[in-house]
Amino acid sequence: MSAAWAAPTAQRPLDAVVRIPGSKSLTNRYLVIAALAEHPSVLRSALRSRDTFLMADALRRLGASIADGPDESWVVTPARVRGHTTVDCGLAGTVMRFLPPLAALADGPVRFDGDEQARSRPMGPVLDALRALGVTVDSPSDALPFVIAGSGSVRGGRVVLDASRSSQFVSALLLSGARYDEGVTIVHDGKPVPSQPHIDMTVATLRQAGITVDDSQANCWKVAAGPICGLDVTVEPDLSNAGPFLAAALAAGGRVRVPGWPTATTQAGDLLRDVLTHMGGAVDLDSDGLSVVGDGTVHGIDVDLHDASELTPTVAALAVLADGPTWIRGVAHIRGHETDRLAALSTELSALGATVREAPDGLHIVPKPLRGRLFHTYHDHRMATAGAIIGLRVPDLTVENIETTGKTLPGFSGLWEEMLG
Repeated sequence: MSAAWAAPTAQRPLDAVVRIPGSKSLTNRYLVIAALAEHPSVLRSALRSRDTFLMADALRRLGASIADGPDESWVVTPARVRGHTTVDCGLAGTVMRFLPPLAALADGPVRFDGDEQARSRPMGPVLDALRALGVTVDSPSDALPFVIAGSGSVRGGRVVLDASRSSQFVSALLLSGARYDEGVTIVHDGKPVPSQPHIDMTVATLRQAGITVDDSQANCWKVAAGPICGLDVTVEPDLSNAGPFLAAALAAGGRVRVPGWPTATTQAGDLLRDVLTHMGGAVDLDSDGLSVVGDGTVHGIDVDLHDASELTPTVAALAVLADGPTWIRGVAHIRGHETDRLAALSTELSALGATVREAPDGLHIVPKPLRGRLFHTYHDHRMATAGAIIGLRVPDLTVENIETTGKTLPGFSGLWEEMLG
């Protein structure tokens, strides 16, 4: 763990251009598809971060070749899925959930494990779904560590699961389904699936690879068995990672621009445009990217982030700087992320001086005068960036283990300080 980072306080309005690396969510989906394809793929502007390195290393262990290509690309050469190996998931939900359905195609057992914190993240629905499809799973607690007994093929067919705790359970089966003998039909039975845009993203990436996906019926996704084409794609900037930088324009005042913001996207982070507008920013999307202008005033908001829950720490950080209360709703499922984000935010924001009430599915935040102190991050990259936002207005705030941001955005502190000039 690194020493506490002194979050810089803004001394003047901002005027910055911040280039955000590629999307972690897209990079890891493309990597899985490329590893299962019939021909090599080129992934341009792919994110290099802890989560994507973990995914690439895991796929190499499972047989694929992943090498650096020109212009910061990854060249992925697929191969027969190999067993008799171990996958390190770290704290990456995409690795621990997306790869067990792929490992079921291996020619032998594959053991999964990860960071200590990862062992408390829910895995039951995807493991139960694999069992229902005829895959042998050795997992006494339905959490890490577990072993997938790959047999070289999976029958596939129809499976019913409850994905109300994570959309990743659906995406996991979708990504490998075309390689199953009968394809796969996934039926969700439970409360509404959170982060629906992430499933839409998975469907869109599969279609880019020529895979037939039928999502015309609510809570049902059908992937036809068939060949998977190699990809040649450029990964969009990670819009959720852009959130703290754009939020800084509201907190400190001034203008921040993120180049390359897509005009159409499946990334849930695009909701930032509406959220920051309602919180007081002037938001403009044009050919130069997305710009946010603020005057240092932040408005409280009542917002349902069910489909974009990764924005919760950014919105909560702005909420303690606002001119009125904020309600964040619909995000009960983030209790199972890198940490229980609702409990962590409630604890840390309250310790700074805000009045925070934790609800079953969100937070009610009433801003009060704040004091600087150590802001704990719980090994959660989104908590670390939330602390940085608050530090723009609150002197003497330090952030524990800022390097945890390397999970999805290596070099965050340098980008942050460069933004401040």
